[in-house]
Parts: sequence; structure tokens; C-alpha cells
Amino acid sequence: METRVFQLLCLLALSSSICCLASEEAESKEYVLTLDHSNFTETVAKHKFIVVEFYAPWCGHCKSLAPEYEKAASVLASHDPPVALAKVDANAEENKGLAQQFEIQGFPTLKIFKNGGEVVQDYKGPREADGIVEFLKKQVGPASFEIKTPEDAGNLIDDKKVFVVGIFPKFSGEEYESFITVADKLRSEYDFGHTSNAELLPRGKPVTTPTVRLLKPFDELFVDFEKFEVDALEKFIEDSSIPLVTLFDQSPANQPFLIKYFESPNTKAMLFLDFEHEQIDAYKSKYTDVAGVYKGKGLNFLLGDVKASQAALQYFGLKEDQSPVLIVQDSKGLKFINSNVESDQMASWLKDYVDGNVKPFIKSEPIPETNDEPVKVVVANSLKDMVLESKKNILLEIYAPWCGHCKKLAPILDEVAVSFENDANVMIAKFDGSNNDIPSDAFEVQGYPTLYFRSSSGKVVPYEGNRTKEDIIEFIQKNREDETSQTTATESGKDEL
Repeated sequence: METRVFQLLCLLALSSSICCLASEEAESKEYVLTLDHSNFTETVAKHKFIVVEFYAPWCGHCKSLAPEYEKAASVLASHDPPVALAKVDANAEENKGLAQQFEIQGFPTLKIFKNGGEVVQDYKGPREADGIVEFLKKQVGPASFEIKTPEDAGNLIDDKKVFVVGIFPKFSGEEYESFITVADKLRSEYDFGHTSNAELLPRGKPVTTPTVRLLKPFDELFVDFEKFEVDALEKFIEDSSIPLVTLFDQSPANQPFLIKYFESPNTKAMLFLDFEHEQIDAYKSKYTDVAGVYKGKGLNFLLGDVKASQAALQYFGLKEDQSPVLIVQDSKGLKFINSNVESDQMASWLKDYVDGNVKPFIKSEPIPETNDEPVKVVVANSLKDMVLESKKNILLEIYAPWCGHCKKLAPILDEVAVSFENDANVMIAKFDGSNNDIPSDAFEVQGYPTLYFRSSSGKVVPYEGNRTKEDIIEFIQKNREDETSQTTATESGKDEL
């Protein structure tokens, strides 16, 4: 969905150098297993822990990952226990069923399969070799480490990170088992520990009943929870690991909390302003007060410095002189914007939003006065007329001007469009997804370019084939529905009656 595009713009990972992890001898051997529909289930069933990459041969990100993935596989093959890495060409026609089964919506997607495939989790670790190795070594160890001494606590608990610890009189029973289940499920995102002595922990009072204590470097610094239903415990950890107000500035220390903020399914409130604004203290104070009012009610809050938030402003179609600007984006991707907002207006405007009295904002470029190029230009304000309610067969490219893959595809789509110039029932069109809002219920966009084909009767299918003129034309001809064929089908149905 489009919020993921926003995340990509906002969450820029810090680059790091990649050390050599494999010898020349290792490089000559392929350690990544190649799977397909015929051996996937059998291979996964043999492993207690295996990572599978779902990729497409034409995907640039997959090509970048490939050598790092192979280096990591060569190292992890000798780990005790060995960690297997595998790959599946999810673009191959015979493997489309696997891609659908595991809900693969973009490339590359990595999944962790545990216990012969009984447990399937998203891989959320690094994408370079040494990072993959360290991340996966941690995943195959214990889900939670026992804290027996002050030294254990000091080694495990980082004051700058979230740490989840279970406090139990004994390491058995329903509560303990639920805690370990959640720890195993969320271990890729949080560090877990357990102890029978709460006095070893740096924060919080001693307890005598089973308790989960979440230690964090923000807000109240720790919070206790005593419900051990798996879903409730998981929700407690997810909600408590997001600050009351997440800070969006240029500090790398805030990256983990920004990631959690943007990954949350909750509605997001975002205030962007100059942190040198003369009334910054008033804004911070009143914004924090408002966040407290909505805590636990499905609305998460972020405070961003405009100097670090240019990509975010651009995503929303805003300029710096419109700050302070308060934005709400709901789970459906709808946006609600209040530009040049005063500090004492924020609470009432947010109440109006919650009460349903604020209209959504739709970002759109102007409708072109002339649109006579072979590939037609569609913007947000013309999408309904030109595409969603059109009676033509339409291939729509959703792109970004800065996208290298889009630039390579552009001349190919021009050739496709020229080949259909005299065909009134087919249109090739392009939509700048970085400067126009597209309804998430119409098209799902995981990255650029994304291509969809909408037939004249309204059937929408993604185009995932090779990006050549011949393949695209063949796909259009195969999926088009002309008025004549529709009429014939209708008449045929009547004859049968």
C-alpha cells in the first residue's frame, strides 16, 4: 500500500561497509538452495529453521541482494546448528501458487520458516551479508535469555533500546509458556529475557506474581503487564514500544522508534515544524498533551523537524512555508491536512477529525491541457474518468520520476503505445505515484514501477511479466475485452436460456 512508499522515503537506513565473509573457495560453491513448486514443501519440512527469498529475475533490488545473500549463506552453513538460506523465483509461472500462498506482494520478500514450515514469519533484518549473519544467528538461539546475575542484566539490557523481560516465580506453567511463545514470535523485533528475581532489573519494583516488564528509553521508562493471553501480550508489547510522541529528526538513535511508528497499523498524526520556531516549546507541550488524550485509542503521534522531513512534506504535496502543519493519515491511506496550524488549534482540529468532520485531502497534479502523446498522462483528479470508469482496455503504469527502473521502462511503453495508436479500445497510460494520491482500494502499490491492466469491463489484474515490448503487447491482447466480444458473450448466454 502507499504508506509503505512513505516509509521508504522517511526511513533511510545508515549505510555501512560490508566485510568479506567468504573465501574464494566458498564463492565458487552455491550455498543458497534453489527451490520451486516441486521441492518447496519437501525441503522446508526437513528444516527446523530456513530462510526463503522470493524474488523476480528482473528486480534490481533482488540483484543487489543476491551476492550478499550468498555470502551470508556460505557463513551460516557452518554455524552450529547450520542455518539454511534458499530462494524461489516467484515470478515464474509455475511458482505463482507459492507466491500467492505466502502473500508475496513485492520483491525481494524474505520469509523465515520454522519447525518444518509450521511457523512462518517475515524476515525484518538487514540486507547485507554480515548483518544477515548476525541477525539469523540470534534467531536460532533461545528466544529469551535467563537473567541470573546483575552482570547478566547489564550485558542484556541496553538503556537505548526496548527490552522485554518476564518475571516468574518458576519457569513453567501457562504464563511462562505464553511469554516464550510471544518472545519467539517477536524475537526479530525485540530483545527478550526472563528472571525469577525482579531486583536484578534496573527499573521497577519487586513483584511476586508473573509479570511482563517492558523497559524503554522514553516516556515512563518501564511499564508492567500481567495478562498472558498471547494476543493481548503481543499487543501490549507493540503499543508500549512506540513513544507517546515519536521524534523525527536527524538522529540515528531515533531510527528504531520511527520504524515501529510507521509499521504500526494505527492511524498516524504527524506535526511538522521548524524546531527553531519561536513557539516550539508551546507546540511540543500542547501536542504532547493531545497525544496523551488519545493514548491507547488507535492514534499514534509523531513530531518532525521540517529540516529532516523534506521527503515527508514532498510525499504529502506540501511546502516548508506551510508549516507548522498537522497531518493525519488513516489505515486506508486517506490524508487530512491542517497547514499553518496554531498550537492552540491542534486539539480542536483533531477532535473534529475523530468526529468525522474533516474532509480528506487528495494530492493531484493539474490535469494536462493537452494529452496527445502515445502514453497518456493520468493524475489523481482524472483517474476516475480516464481509468476507473473508462470503457477502454488500459495498461496503467504507476511510476516515480526519480525511479531508475521507471526510466528504463518508459521508452518500451512508448513503443507499446505506438503499436496501439490506431486501436480505439486500448490505452497505455502513466500515473506519477509520487505526486498524486491513488486510492488504495483501487490499486496496491508496493514500489515503482507498478503496472496494472484494467479491462473494459472493469477487471483489474497486475502485470508481473517481463518488461519487453513483445511480452507486454501479448499480455494486453490476451486480457483485453472488446465491446464486440462482450456483446457476443451476452447474446450467447441469452441463447442458452
